[in-house]
Order: sequence, then structure tokens, then C-alpha cells
Amino acid sequence: MSFDHDATTPQRPAKGIFRRLLVRRDGATAIEFAILAIPFFMITFASIETFTAFMGEQVLANATETMARKIRTGEAAGWTKDQFRTAFCQEIKILMPCSATEVATPAKLFIDVRSFTSYASIPSAVPIVDSDLDTTNFAFNPGKQKSINIVRAYYRWDIVTDLVRPMLSNVKTKNGSKQNYLMVSTAVVQNEDYP
Repeated sequence: MSFDHDATTPQRPAKGIFRRLLVRRDGATAIEFAILAIPFFMITFASIETFTAFMGEQVLANATETMARKIRTGEAAGWTKDQFRTAFCQEIKILMPCSATEVATPAKLFIDVRSFTSYASIPSAVPIVDSDLDTTNFAFNPGKQKSINIVRAYYRWDIVTDLVRPMLSNVKTKNGSKQNYLMVSTAVVQNEDYP
């Protein structure tokens, strides 16, 4: 088999092949998507994580206000620590589920309810020692009528997206194996003179 070139068929120069390769755009969209997909999805997941954590903070703040109101009005008078924690868990269960184990032995939700003689004696700092929440002084001791009370709720929010974990986490477990975002909500109330 012989391939004879016709004298009338022009030979394409080699540089024409390279020009055609540079001009071809058949796979450009696929390549551009592959390059941009990873950063796009990372930003999307980081935004969703941040939005969910913000919603969790709002749920925790609303629950703290609701439970502080129950103390202020005397509705929670006579409640045990477990009853208070169970009621608190009911308030936050939409985003932060609490199991029966969580009610008995706190692992994520920590609640501090104490009574003070004056507003000046109420602690203002978050008790963090060695990058972890210090719960040694936490108690459940609401005051009686006309007493000043503080209700503080702390929740260890698990961060799912690795991209935002270093930026969002503010506490670590004691062994340093897990980083969490510590949500803090505080309500200060003076009890009514309920019967």
C-alpha cells in the first residue's frame, strides 16, 4: 500500500498542529471544574458548619433564658439537678440532642446555676484552664425568693469540617485528642417574690 501525496494537497506545517491544540476548547470546562471544585466545596462546607454552629449558639442562648425564667418565677423551685438538666435538654434537643447518659454524666452540656448576694460578686470570666473547660466549681444551687442567680450553660460543639476546625475550635479535651467549639450562654436573674 502506497501513500503518495498529491502535489495539490498542501502540507501542514508542524506549528499548525500546536496552534490547533491551543485553540481547542473541548475539555476546558471539565478541567476548570476539576480545579475549582475542591475549593468551592471546602468553602461551602465551611459556610454550612459556621451557620450551624451559629444556630446552635442561638438555641443554647434561648434555652438558657427560658430556664433562667423558670428559676426567676419559682417554677423550678424544688427541682433536682437532673430534673433541671432534663428540662434544659428538652429546650436544646432540636440541634443538640441529650441522651439519658448526658443528663446523668455531662460530656457536652455543662450547666452552672448558683446564687449570689450581689451582682458584683458574679463571675464574669469563662473558666478555662489548660485549653479546657474547668468544671470543678460548677454547682446547681439556685437561690430562694428575691435572690440573685446566674445560669450559665456551656456546650462542646463537635466540628465536622476539618477546614474550619483550627479557626473555630477554642477548647481541647484534657488529653488533647479532640478540639471543640465551646458555646457559652449566661443569664443573670433576680428571683421574684413567688409564694
